[in-house]
Order: sequence, then structure tokens, then C-alpha cells
Amino acid sequence: GGFTSASRIRWGTQVFALPKRQRNMHALRGAPFRASVISRHLAPALQARPESVAAMATAARSSLGRIALGDTALFVCDIQERFREAIQGFPAVVDVSRRMIRAAEVFQIPVIVTEQYPKALGKTVSELTEVLPKDAQVFEKTKFSMLIDEVSEFLTRRDDIKRILIVGIEAHVCVLQTTLELLDRGYEVHILTDAVSSRYALDRSTALHRLSKAGAILTTSETASFQLMGNTTYPNFKAISALFKEKKADSLPGL
Repeated sequence: GGFTSASRIRWGTQVFALPKRQRNMHALRGAPFRASVISRHLAPALQARPESVAAMATAARSSLGRIALGDTALFVCDIQERFREAIQGFPAVVDVSRRMIRAAEVFQIPVIVTEQYPKALGKTVSELTEVLPKDAQVFEKTKFSMLIDEVSEFLTRRDDIKRILIVGIEAHVCVLQTTLELLDRGYEVHILTDAVSSRYALDRSTALHRLSKAGAILTTSETASFQLMGNTTYPNFKAISALFKEKKADSLPGL
């Protein structure tokens, strides 16, 4: 999308200067230009820069938040024992993350798990480790972002992965830094808000709003899972839908 000011138009990542006469008209009106005026000034520049049109079209498509089997991975961020009594809604985070790990095995999508300094914060909670697929990869880290060398190497090897689903804690620290780094590398990130939390509600809500503005897609575990299936004809539709009919822990607050 774009915006206008008294001296320029921004469209996507492109900023175009306006003729002086149009600047004065805009200032006098005290309102954004009509679409026809914007179009008249954007058209020549966009025709001269076809790559800009292609980039905007790509951005528009990705912003729709579509996900599909074959190019998606699940990241499980630092859901560890020492956080059990500290994190708001920790039972909900564990419950939903457990469902998503089980779903990931059915979907046959990769699962990456990290543990923040486990010597002090403990290992991943047993509710999750007992359902991890055999090929799930678990990495220890001290960096806040999940994108340590081992995870970066995994993503390099798996260049078919374009989209990341993320669950875990804390929303305003490790989840935030992981998401920003993934976005910067060109991945589409879907944050499962029913499985992401912090110690304090304000930190969680502020982080989620910030990440949404940065380009991450806020969604839920059930929404993402049904997007991955796409149709009731999906072979394991009953198995996946049954996961979301199971009794749930108390849910996290809305945004």
C-alpha cells in the first residue's frame, strides 16, 4: 500500500517526489490526493521500474498469509521447565504447542526446538518431548533468537522451506527476535498467538502488535492447521480435526 504527504508519495518501498504545483494543492486541501492523482504520478515511475511492480505483487501475495504443506516448518521456542510458574498462561502454551507438534508429525513438516541456556532454565517440558517426532531437532542456545548456526544451517539445507509457524516464549524476547530475523531473511512467519506468551500481559500484547506491523502474520493453531489441510479430502483430516476437539487448557487472553 502507499501513503501521501505534501511532498511525496510512498508506494511499497518506493518513494516518489511530487511536482511543486501538486504539493501546494495537497497542502491547501489538507487531505490525501485522490486515487486518480496518485495513479497519474505513479504510473510513469512504475512503468520505468517493472521490478518494483513485481516486488509489490510478490509482497501482496505473501501478505495474504497462505500456507501449504511442502514449504512450512514448525519452530518451538524455549518452552522449558523453569518457565512453568513464571509465564502467563503456561498450560495453554504447552497444550497448544503439544497439539501442533502432533499435527506436524501428521503433516510431515519439520520441527525445530530450541532451549535457552538449559543448565539454568531446564530442558523442554516433558509434555512436549514425549510427542516430538523422531526427526525433530533440538538445539541448546544462549542467543535470544532461535537462529543460531545450527538452525541457520538447517534452513540453508532446506531451501524449500519458505514459511515458519512459531510457538513458544517469551513473546517479547526470543519469539520477537527470532521472528524479526526470519523476516529479515525473507521468510514468512506465522505466529500462533494461542501458543505464545510472556511473564506479563503487556509485554505479550506489545510484542505481538509490533511483530504484526513488522510483517509477521498473527494466527492460531487451528487456523494454521486447517489451512495446511486445505480440504476435507485431505487424507488425515479426521486425525487433525480430532486434535482440536480435545479438551483444552484455559486459553490465553486476546490481543
